[in-house]
Amino acid sequence: AACAAGAWQLQARAVKNNIGRQLPALNLSYVGDKPDLAGQALLIEFWATWCEPCRESIPHLNEFWKDYKDRGLVVIGLTKEDEARLREFVKEFPIHYFIGRDPSAELAGHLGVTVIPHTIIVDKKGRIAWEGHPETMQPGDLESVLK
Repeated sequence: AACAAGAWQLQARAVKNNIGRQLPALNLSYVGDKPDLAGQALLIEFWATWCEPCRESIPHLNEFWKDYKDRGLVVIGLTKEDEARLREFVKEFPIHYFIGRDPSAELAGHLGVTVIPHTIIVDKKGRIAWEGHPETMQPGDLESVLK
């Protein structure tokens, strides 16, 4: 059963196809700094501290943040977890991008995200350009929204 649960988790899916849809307004709180989202492309990863595949994607997201932040990309790790837990977590697993909190999982529900980690890439006009498991994301997926 554990293997089946792990395989299910790696599918990183949403029950809706969100490509081309407008991202709804983000009503998030942040652990630490709040990003300026105006006119920026976004990479949002739905994740949790207890999720092993989510933990494994943190270094990759740190690299995407480092490589693309000066080109107008904002990276947000989005979770519904409590702020105190997140502050403890980042002591062991450094996160260099923004950590957003959505305690009611409103955005995940709106987008139909059912499995984590799940990543969406949003263009500068607020349209969802890509979604899926973060390990399947390619640099070209980001390049297309940064042009």
